[in-house]
Amino acid sequence: MASERFHVPVAWLMEAAGWQLARHCRTRTLVVCGKGNNGGDGLAAARHLHRWGRLAGVACLRPDGLSGLPAEQAAALRAAGVEIDDRPDFSGAQLVLDALLGTGFSRPPEGPVADWIGAVNDSGLRVVSVDLPSGLDADSGRAEGACVSAALTVTLGLPKAGLLSGDGPARAGEVWVADIGVPFEAYAELGIRVPPHLFAMHDRFQLSAVRL
Repeated sequence: MASERFHVPVAWLMEAAGWQLARHCRTRTLVVCGKGNNGGDGLAAARHLHRWGRLAGVACLRPDGLSGLPAEQAAALRAAGVEIDDRPDFSGAQLVLDALLGTGFSRPPEGPVADWIGAVNDSGLRVVSVDLPSGLDADSGRAEGACVSAALTVTLGLPKAGLLSGDGPARAGEVWVADIGVPFEAYAELGIRVPPHLFAMHDRFQLSAVRL
């Protein structure tokens, strides 16, 4: 919608998302990614973390199966000398950036992605999730299978309903809302009312600190 109707490229939004995510990763970070745009956001964040000396590693489910913008982000990382592994290595990391699953995934995770979610939870490391913890339903807040338990969630553009209901509050941890440049008019065309003052003071805010 933002790209087609309002001429805001999705690639630009992904870059903005990567910047916002990287700002919340203040220690050595392992980035774990899926193959969708959520994973692309994580790969964009990894590039910033690499420049800032805070990247411990990058692991991606089926890295050779990436396409579109996530593939472009992976190519940019490799061009910067960063290897993308096909399994997570938590050694040397102090934090995990969870970019495995996004809002478009609504069924219980299974197979390798469920195994990776379990490994993230078992790592004992602090976890920052992209948009919502992987495995959490974005609308209902249900976690019916494997689900990341995050210390902090950076939700992009607007809060997701699932962060505030069901299992969401217990799984998401501290929730921050970050502006990535989606036009408010794009939300209006989808019937979503956005307070005009939402990002008037800052480009990110803690959800519990603001009345929407």
